[in-house]
Amino acid sequence: MQLDVYVTKQKGLVDEYLDSIMPPPDKHPDIIHKAMRYSLFANAKRLRPILTLASAESVGGNVKQILPIACALELIHTYSLIHDDLPVMDNDDLRRGKPTNHKVFGEAIAILAGDALLTAAFEALSVPEITDAIGSARQLKIINKLAKAAGSAGLIGGQVVDIQSQGKSLDIPELEYIHVHKTGKLILVSIISGAVAAGCSENQLAALSGYGEKLGLAYQIIDDILDVEGESAELGKNTGADSALHKATYPQVLGMKQAKIQAQLLISDAKADLKPLGDKARHLSEIADYILNRKN
Repeated sequence: MQLDVYVTKQKGLVDEYLDSIMPPPDKHPDIIHKAMRYSLFANAKRLRPILTLASAESVGGNVKQILPIACALELIHTYSLIHDDLPVMDNDDLRRGKPTNHKVFGEAIAILAGDALLTAAFEALSVPEITDAIGSARQLKIINKLAKAAGSAGLIGGQVVDIQSQGKSLDIPELEYIHVHKTGKLILVSIISGAVAAGCSENQLAALSGYGEKLGLAYQIIDDILDVEGESAELGKNTGADSALHKATYPQVLGMKQAKIQAQLLISDAKADLKPLGDKARHLSEIADYILNRKN
């Protein structure tokens, strides 16, 4: 199955499940539910839940059993984007080709919409259907890993250091910390969650963890590159934001040529980590190539 066909199919499953668990837009108080849905269904790629499903498949898992876990990753990712776009953070007015949440609903409702999506993620993770499908031990392990990846030791911590570092000169270890935590941890836990839910072995988990760590860092380096070389219309967000906020990026610290080389090396190494999984990991390998060559 070609990657675009696979992605379309998996994206459809994710969208259908997300729609089924989100409150309808007319449910009181309707403004918060409209705001939640506005960002959640705004032309998203669904990369993180698709990685969860592909990871589960690579170790023989059942996609439909793991769908609630995959969707929880998307809920957390979307909440983080809403908050990231706020005037007190990156102050963006365009996301996924549409005005950002706070531009449409106001800052207070945008904050609450993000909070509600984060809460909904843990509601999705704790439903009895998951317990019945994979057992409470695996379910709790996933909840714990996801909470850590989304908290001050992960996404939030990376965002804090990113804010504190604006206007400062950073070396590569400091810059890598921001990228790994702000972006990479959620991508990594997407992959780990699918594998754990599917009952992977320790060797399989080690292989997928190595892949996920490298993929997450490469993804953010490519983001840095696209912020310089990409087109706003294709990206669905404004370019040049990093420079405007005086943020350190891989192209700024290493130079554009070396930043691209670093991304290529990470993707190559990530794909090499998948070799013990054989052909079942082919979609993960294809996703890595897509990330390296993506334009949005």
